[in-house]
Amino acid sequence: MKKGIVLMSLTGLLIFSGCGAATPTDSVQEPESTNTATTAAPIEVAGKLSFYTSQPEEDAMKLVSAFNKSYPDVKVETFRSGTEEVVAKIQAENQAGKIQADVLLVADSVTFEGLKKQDLLLPYKSPELNKISESLVDPDGMYSGTKVIATAMAINTEKVKNVPTSWKSLSSSETKDSSIMPSPIYSGAAAYNVGVLTRTDGFGWDYFKGLKANNMSVVKGNGAVLKAVASGEKSYAMVVDFLVAREKAKGSPVELIYPEEGVLVITEPIGIMKNTTNEAAAKAFVDFVLSEEGQMVASEIGYTPIREGVKAPEGLKMVSELNILSYDISKLTEARDADKKEFLQLFGE
Repeated sequence: MKKGIVLMSLTGLLIFSGCGAATPTDSVQEPESTNTATTAAPIEVAGKLSFYTSQPEEDAMKLVSAFNKSYPDVKVETFRSGTEEVVAKIQAENQAGKIQADVLLVADSVTFEGLKKQDLLLPYKSPELNKISESLVDPDGMYSGTKVIATAMAINTEKVKNVPTSWKSLSSSETKDSSIMPSPIYSGAAAYNVGVLTRTDGFGWDYFKGLKANNMSVVKGNGAVLKAVASGEKSYAMVVDFLVAREKAKGSPVELIYPEEGVLVITEPIGIMKNTTNEAAAKAFVDFVLSEEGQMVASEIGYTPIREGVKAPEGLKMVSELNILSYDISKLTEARDADKKEFLQLFGE
């Protein structure tokens, strides 16, 4: 079984500083001072910022609200949908000759790798990266993870008496007709999950054929999956962990289970689009999201922070506590379209 986070090397944060050379003068008089240093004017952080994201709308609003407390002169306009639909919008805008987004925050690094190959991202190595693991940051500075989100299992505690411990339970007779998962055609996390599991020993496409034979339901996104389990419409789910912990805290009859084989982790990266019209505000937004303050906002919302020293919310595990299933990110990027096509052929969703 292939396990472990795929490590990406980060050569370091390079800070370049320039100095001006003295200019010859015709004057024979001695200068009054040899100090020629000048102070650069502060960069204004204001204006409109277009933010595209796959985060739940309420979470995106809380993040923007917290950012605006520090940068009240930036008007953030948010577009949100599932990762695949957000990226489809970006591609359509690119074809039309003008990408409207300044900052992008969506599910997984595979999505950003695709945009990186298209040369659509602006390199930026935030000073906040010194508190984030190099393995969760693009070495070229095109994007950085913002949180740790694991896809695990959820059950409805009023419907399920024998708590499952394995992913294989979703293809067993006990769970037939009562399981649900998000579609990789809509959800970036789900697309990542399909890419990894189909390349992991003991799973492969045979695992998904087993899910199909067991009448696994497929819906648009993780939110719809969790709603079905919380309501009792379905009893078992493949779903992102933070939604389960959040719903349980509200009193819903749900329980989060980290399967014994391991979990699949995405980091909801953030990046700046290359043709941004407000680079100063875009960089300030990235800095805020990765800062201690921004990461505390993420934790308060219910996400496991990616920054060292900021604790995970109650009910969720820190990344160091997770047994992670992963795969080579470049190969997942190359195979994503083919994976989605094969999933469509199998499930017809």
